[in-house]
Amino acid sequence: MIERETEVIRIPVIMTGIRMRENAGDFDHAMEELAALCEAADLEVIASVTQTLEHPDNATWIGSGKAEQLKSEVEAGGAELVVCLGNLSPSQMKNLQRITGVPVWDRTNLILEIFSRRARTREARLQVESAYLKYMLPRLTGMWQHLGRQSGGGGSRANKGEGEKQIELDRRQITHRITELKKELAAIDHTREVQRQGRGRDGYPQVALVGYTNAGKSTLMNRLLSMGTASPEKTGEKQVFEKDMLFATLDTSIRKIDIPGRKPFLLSDTVGFIEDIPHDLIKAFRSTLSELKYADVLLLVMDSSDENHAAHRRVTEDTLRDLDIMGIPRIYVYNKADLRSPELTIDNHPGSETVYVSAHTGYGLDDLLDSLERIFRAGSREITVMIPYAAGELLNRIHREAEISSENYEAEGVHITAKCSAELAEYLEKVVKIT
Repeated sequence: MIERETEVIRIPVIMTGIRMRENAGDFDHAMEELAALCEAADLEVIASVTQTLEHPDNATWIGSGKAEQLKSEVEAGGAELVVCLGNLSPSQMKNLQRITGVPVWDRTNLILEIFSRRARTREARLQVESAYLKYMLPRLTGMWQHLGRQSGGGGSRANKGEGEKQIELDRRQITHRITELKKELAAIDHTREVQRQGRGRDGYPQVALVGYTNAGKSTLMNRLLSMGTASPEKTGEKQVFEKDMLFATLDTSIRKIDIPGRKPFLLSDTVGFIEDIPHDLIKAFRSTLSELKYADVLLLVMDSSDENHAAHRRVTEDTLRDLDIMGIPRIYVYNKADLRSPELTIDNHPGSETVYVSAHTGYGLDDLLDSLERIFRAGSREITVMIPYAAGELLNRIHREAEISSENYEAEGVHITAKCSAELAEYLEKVVKIT
């Protein structure tokens, strides 16, 4: 499903960032990515204020002089928001808001805002809410600074101002809501586990798309769906949302890919990764991302036309390592090959773990499918089994999932020699005799 363009009223914002000497080379790319994040949140960047420091200022993050310059830019441009490249402490955020007179978001706040807009399923909305509440807890003080400290009678409670009382009330409410969210997400996780077991019984190989945000994972899924046997109407119903922006989709989608002449498999699409992704977001989406642990193959998708795609690959692999998702066969899919410079184009080689493709034009997709089937075969077993005539459903499953070498109809049943997945072979060992 491709979103139709609609007129959006964008809020004017000013970006600010600190160029620190130890990572000066990455600063320009980081600011470009921050601008793309602003666009994804329907914000219009009208100016940028940058600073060069050895380390962030403890009080105002960018330094008092630069904070005053930022205030002047806000007033001159009519900006309604300041967005910072970095994660600010509660006191730094409060001080900058006081000086500029407008709300201040750090990078984590911006990403949380995008996630809250993109979440479609109940699970994704709960995950984002949980991460946002954990982010807000230490920042409650700045929300109620307009309420004065009012001293009263004896006792510690009476001596608290209205703002402090409101902060305590909000903190209790937020803590209670986080506890409720944990319970709701645990129930959803149990349901997903039941669904996962059901898919496992179907016996189809499971393939997962992972990678940096906006690498083209959803477009690749839709392209593979369009190559299948379903009618155009059915294919359209199954296609997932795609758009050229950061974090266009958050919700995990699982589709059956059934291409003529190819072994069917289940393909899942997950939330994209990004450099310095907020820790609480990773924790909130950990149960969703755990789906990756059950994949037979991981497709690490990168935008090969992006000059920073090597860094994006590193971020993806680091995130998988943090999630303890290791040891699963991988294929490195360099997408958007049609946008690469001709001198950078690389021909695909059979059996390679690296494949250059274009989900837009279809280039290289047959090579990708060949690499997938090579991995599927590597994990298969050859079996000889007698299937009773009464077990028609089991016979159909073998026809659907296995590569049959011979099939003979005998008095006791159907005698089959075939190559199938280890999972199907183990299941057959439990229900019928394998010779």
